[in-house]
Amino acid sequence: MAQVPSVSVKYAANGSSTKSNELGMRAMQERAYAKRGEQYLLIKSPPASGKSRALMFIALDKLHNQGLRQAIVVVPEKSIGSSFNDEPLSKHGFWADWTVQPQWNLCNAPGGDDGKVGAVGKFLASDDHVLVCTHATFRFAVDKFGIEAFDDRLIAVDEFHHVSANPDNKLGMHLGALVARDKVHLVAMTGSYFRGDAEAVLSPEDEARFDTVTYTYYEQLNGYRYLKSLDIGYFFYSGSYADDILKVLDPTEKTILHIPNVNSRESTKDKHREVEHIIDALGDWQGTDPATGFQLVKTPVGRVLRIADLVDDEPVKRDKVSAALKDSAQKNNRDHVDIIIALGMAKEGFDWIWCEHALTVGYRASLTEIVQIIGRATRDAEGKTRARFTNLIAEPDAAAEAVTEAINDTLKAIAASLLMEQVLAPRFNFTPKSAQSVPVEGFDYGEGGYDPAKENVGFNESSGQFQIEIKGLVEPKSKEAKRICQDDLNEVITAFVQDKTTIERGLFDDELVPEELTQVRMGKIVGARFPELDAEDQEAVRQHAVAALNLTQKAKEIALTGGDDGEVSANTALIDGVRKFAMDVRELDIDLIDRINPFGEAYAILAKTMSEESLRQVAAVISAKKVQLTPEEARALAKRAAAFKQERGRLPSITSADPWEKKMAEGVAYLVRMKQEAANG
Repeated sequence: MAQVPSVSVKYAANGSSTKSNELGMRAMQERAYAKRGEQYLLIKSPPASGKSRALMFIALDKLHNQGLRQAIVVVPEKSIGSSFNDEPLSKHGFWADWTVQPQWNLCNAPGGDDGKVGAVGKFLASDDHVLVCTHATFRFAVDKFGIEAFDDRLIAVDEFHHVSANPDNKLGMHLGALVARDKVHLVAMTGSYFRGDAEAVLSPEDEARFDTVTYTYYEQLNGYRYLKSLDIGYFFYSGSYADDILKVLDPTEKTILHIPNVNSRESTKDKHREVEHIIDALGDWQGTDPATGFQLVKTPVGRVLRIADLVDDEPVKRDKVSAALKDSAQKNNRDHVDIIIALGMAKEGFDWIWCEHALTVGYRASLTEIVQIIGRATRDAEGKTRARFTNLIAEPDAAAEAVTEAINDTLKAIAASLLMEQVLAPRFNFTPKSAQSVPVEGFDYGEGGYDPAKENVGFNESSGQFQIEIKGLVEPKSKEAKRICQDDLNEVITAFVQDKTTIERGLFDDELVPEELTQVRMGKIVGARFPELDAEDQEAVRQHAVAALNLTQKAKEIALTGGDDGEVSANTALIDGVRKFAMDVRELDIDLIDRINPFGEAYAILAKTMSEESLRQVAAVISAKKVQLTPEEARALAKRAAAFKQERGRLPSITSADPWEKKMAEGVAYLVRMKQEAANG
């Protein structure tokens, strides 16, 4: 099994994200607290960046200084409620402590939701300040007491990506009603950058009312003290995954292994046998630790591994193991456990700082879930310098009936990998290059400094931001378009890389003209997502999204082919790659960026990790369903042809040697043909 990480990012480990200010706040918490006066606040920041404590600071200010009566903290599942336990914040310099009366932490209370809903009613009538409950309890309480009962209170929703604007999602419906009534303050928190995978979390008009605090993965990881590099890779296997597992599972690394869902292709349909098989592959079973319930396994080199099995459904056994993993006395003990095997557990909100490898078998349908799983390995811990996420996927077998499903899983894994690269990379700020362009303060423009005669690439190490000049770039005009280009490009890129036709053609269509994807497909996606923007703003968003995606891909290509000289200095591979690409081209203009196939580098990695035979079969299956031009695509091409005519004073020529000009001409010819056929009846 070829091991080629599809992305490897290096970080500076400068300690900045773990340092606290005089109020005891880390960088991300300070940023969120600065916006504590906002009525609607959305905090987007990675797992382990301190969102729960950020909320405590904000909630205390709202209760003491902004006249709110109570704060209700809503978490997706009971285990996450512990993140909001009492916290002596004054010990670190804050002016108040966070306290929750035991009877108001409903995540710890016994009994079902019925009793808990009654407890919410009692809390609303009391003079106490803070209640913690699950999403489910909150939904039932709103049903029972009505929206008005929550007036003048702060509602804080943790793991906000569980909410959706879909009318079937009760929590989303209740939040929409709360926003419409406008009598509460809302703080929403999420570690996932893509609002609901296929569904928007909020309606666009509700979302526009939220002020956003964004703290990026780059800032978080760059500011750690110990962790310096993160690898993300997908690997293919044939046969049963349990036979191949030791090719990617290193027993010396602290690992969380998620076995496949029983309904997935990768599953053998007997999860307990799979766990036994894995334990057997690791060494000789030595029995069970009576105190923790961990399995003890002696490896061939004589080391005894402590393995926590969370797949076992037997409640007594599983609760014992689960309790041992949560034992706060062991939190800083690296030797407490070596490998955790799970199926549905140990994802969101699960805290094991020593985890170095998150190994997931089978494709996960939700990008949010993948981000949550990766988040398990990206905690900072002493002596842990490297972390990795591996997705193990069954190779598509063209002889099998499920070949289409297998190919879809492969494409989705690639999409997830492309997306994680965007999430982990520094942030891009693009500006058009003109005669008036000047260097931006705080940015390092590389060896020769700023060159007024060329497009420049500046980088700010501490904020993890690029400042890149591009010739011919359209700038966003409206406030909303500026916000999207600033904060939401990953949303656009998510929709693009998850679009099945786009990724199939990008990887396997030999006749592809890249502009068909970068201009037509991306243009269509931006138009569908942001219909309220005018044509010029839609074009600005399209260009910014394509530039962010393609520059990351080009930088990765340069980094992977540049040869690794041992320890690359802090994340310079990606930064140097972007800079080198900009230097090597005659001029960095938007037409040049549009001419790059965003999936070219992903294909190169696929070719290294998948067997040649499988790759050929996949390509054959996909090219067999090549579709002709649709009227909609022809219209999009004709629109581009009109812009071409405005620039050049002539229409694109069907005999042009330039493939994109020829493609636009085909679009025009198609429409002319359609009109003639309609006229001839």
